[in-house]
Amino acid sequence: MRDGNRDWKTLIEVFNRMKRLFLITDRCPLPTDPKSSPGRTGEFLPVVSTQTARSIANRCNFPCLTVFSGLLLLVLFVPLSLAAQPARKKNAPPADAPITPEEAAKLEAVIKTELGAMRMEFYPDKAPLHVSSFIKNARAGVYDGTWFFRVFAHSLVQGGDPSMKESLPRNRWGAGALNLLRDEFSDLKHERGTVSAVRIPDKPNSGGAQFFLCAAAQPQLDGKYSAFARINEGLEIIEQISLTPADDKNFTLKPVRIISITFEPKRTEPYKDAAVAEMRKEVLLRTTLGDFTLALDPDLAPEHVRNFLKLVETGWFDHTAFHRIIPGFVIQGGIGYTREPNKTHPADRWVHKLNGEFSKERKHLRGSLSMAHSDDPNSAETSFFIVLREAQNLDGKFTIFGKVVDGFETLDRIEQVPRNGESPVSRIELIEATIKP
Repeated sequence: MRDGNRDWKTLIEVFNRMKRLFLITDRCPLPTDPKSSPGRTGEFLPVVSTQTARSIANRCNFPCLTVFSGLLLLVLFVPLSLAAQPARKKNAPPADAPITPEEAAKLEAVIKTELGAMRMEFYPDKAPLHVSSFIKNARAGVYDGTWFFRVFAHSLVQGGDPSMKESLPRNRWGAGALNLLRDEFSDLKHERGTVSAVRIPDKPNSGGAQFFLCAAAQPQLDGKYSAFARINEGLEIIEQISLTPADDKNFTLKPVRIISITFEPKRTEPYKDAAVAEMRKEVLLRTTLGDFTLALDPDLAPEHVRNFLKLVETGWFDHTAFHRIIPGFVIQGGIGYTREPNKTHPADRWVHKLNGEFSKERKHLRGSLSMAHSDDPNSAETSFFIVLREAQNLDGKFTIFGKVVDGFETLDRIEQVPRNGESPVSRIELIEATIKP
């Protein structure tokens, strides 16, 4: 009878010997300029000669070690095979389950890191192979416990190397899981929040499990890297990671750990498809100086009302401030940077510029609710103002989308607040905005 313990020791010795064989043998240049490519090193598996393979097999005399066409194939016992695989997450589909573009389009990844969480949506119509690969890897737990290990301040961060779960020397960081996917270049731009696949510079079809996140626009990468997703919540986390202290080769002194990546149904934008009749609502604004009620007019400006209701429904306006007061003219609020304590909000993902919906008939009278914009008439986003006295100079130039119907005494109190220029001396907080039933 064979010694079972001896067999296991021999098997482990073979496994370790094989690990030493499959070392990195070629490297690509490491760019240090944030405007250069985010690829780092390529891992090329050397060809294992038949002689070398047979020498190991003969030494071990192990029946499940097979040499075929110069490749060494290990058929391991089930317990060892299972130990080598990441544990599948609870309630997650099997890692090898097919992922259709329709399914991927309905999912969002929740990336939990040491610095906070981010949410990511996918573009399976642009890069189906990369989307499918990322989802399968994440479901299998491949990314859990890996690191964001390479950073360019205010530019981009790189992570997703599964080999970094083990203790690796710094010169091996970023060498794993490349040369696995063909390129899927598209018209997607590398803008703030874009998620794209790391590849070896100037080597086609060298992408794999690794990815990078854009903290700012990187137009020099457009059409050269496979963009496949976008961070739609937690953009500030990318910025924080990018500022992690790093060495002269942009490797972090202390990598930022990816704790887990899970999946949830994609969040739906409120009122995105609402009909005009569904948007005839009243909104109650509670402020530190009292309450007032707005009646919205979707017949007059449907897209501005849709936008306002979306921001109210998601709580985007809560804890912002009325930051501008011009007595006898307007009070203005609805700016995200006035929000306390968090300047960012999950609904930032749905903030976008609005085309003007100007009316020649509707006038800016006392109590009119209108939308602020820059010199560009199609640049309104979130900031609104309420007219304190008739203002004919605004007619036809700003979009009226509602009016105050109750609480004019609150407007009077806000108008009388001491000011420094146009800014109130004391904070006037919009505590909460709610849609009335």
